[in-house]
Amino acid sequence: MTLAASPIRYPDAASRTVMTRRAWWLVALNLLIPGSVQALAGDRRLGRFGLGATLALWTLAVIAVVVWLFWPTVLYTVLSTSVTLWILAAAALFYAVLWVVLTLDTLRLVRLVKTAPSARAWVALLSIVVMTVVSGTAAYGAYIATTASGFLSSVFVAGPTEPPVDGRYNILLLGGDSGPDREGMRPDSMSLVSIDADTGQAVTIGLPRDFVDVPFNEDSPLYDVYPEGYGSIDGCEVDVCQLNSIYTEVELKSPDMYPNAVAEGSEPGIEGMRDAVEGITGLEIQYYVLIDMQGFEQLIDALGGIDIQVETRIPIGGDEDNNGVDSWIEPGPQHLNGYHALWYGRARYGVAGGDYERMLRQHNLEAAILQQFTPANVLTQFQSIASAGADTVKTDIPQSMLGYFVNLGLKTKELPIISVPLTPENGVDSAEDPDYEYVRQLIDQALIPPTEEPAAE
Repeated sequence: MTLAASPIRYPDAASRTVMTRRAWWLVALNLLIPGSVQALAGDRRLGRFGLGATLALWTLAVIAVVVWLFWPTVLYTVLSTSVTLWILAAAALFYAVLWVVLTLDTLRLVRLVKTAPSARAWVALLSIVVMTVVSGTAAYGAYIATTASGFLSSVFVAGPTEPPVDGRYNILLLGGDSGPDREGMRPDSMSLVSIDADTGQAVTIGLPRDFVDVPFNEDSPLYDVYPEGYGSIDGCEVDVCQLNSIYTEVELKSPDMYPNAVAEGSEPGIEGMRDAVEGITGLEIQYYVLIDMQGFEQLIDALGGIDIQVETRIPIGGDEDNNGVDSWIEPGPQHLNGYHALWYGRARYGVAGGDYERMLRQHNLEAAILQQFTPANVLTQFQSIASAGADTVKTDIPQSMLGYFVNLGLKTKELPIISVPLTPENGVDSAEDPDYEYVRQLIDQALIPPTEEPAAE
């Protein structure tokens, strides 16, 4: 076949049937193989450029799928690096512009006036819709990538990675309450999450905030001040000598105990809490995550709320006698917005029970968040999440570890979370005379459960 006989490059312009059929072919080729239209019917140099860009995109997509199937951590690490995200944003913008150029040029090559009148509007409409969807998606991808890069840079540090200890990563979770009626911030909730570095099995340890005589390891600067436990001899520097007061005391009274904390992406108060929790649990803590409880409300709202099975009627506001209660969270399955989820996790007065009941509810909240917040709803609400998260979350987890933790978190999501409640029902009296040896035994049993002995023959 000669070029002159080609119905694509040299069609019979007098035949509306031929031109209409050709128009649909060009529109389809522009969608399926961008650049092929120009190579067959237009500027071959533009066609070769478009085909080359299309082939490069397909190649990268295939490589990404293969890496995701066999080495997912590598892909997650690449996608959680600020520099890579900016490169991806630039590439997405390039393809968005390229598809606009190729589509408009395809419409020029179609020669609508030569097609059947009944087909002209449909050909043009389909081309514009496809161009808008494809180019718009690429442009939105660029926007997400730049937003993600800024979010990651504002929340995560660029520090060294930490290896697992005894095959586990131990992460301290602090829920901070810095209301206007408080001097500084005092952690309102505390828990330690210990994750198996291979399987992703998570064990959560709820820590009562009223632990007293908190011990410190000998390498802690707080050990020099409180060798017998926090406030056990001559009291402490704040009004109440209990676990959650350690943050306030160190942060406001003696930040010089931890002179390198800020430079390492932390705070003196957080480092004091890390030493305290290590002393209580006997576990080495590699990282911390501090969540401002007011920002937590925005974060839940950004993700569209959360489903919780409420076991007990929960008061919103009020005191221990239920005076001044604004409203109630009723028992049963509930879809909670950020405001109600915050009260579900914080309420401790009235029929909501005390600190121990609140610890159990916070565990339920953590488990629900892990199960319900999927990549799909995170992606669709990413801008809102990033806006809330930048002011809500503080951590010393480095960006270089994000890919690993994302992959590990996906494994955790598939397994039941083991809870270690340090409550009186479990034999722990945190406020009177806590037995820290017994506390560590409970934790060890959860981390390394006894193996079942084979039956004797």
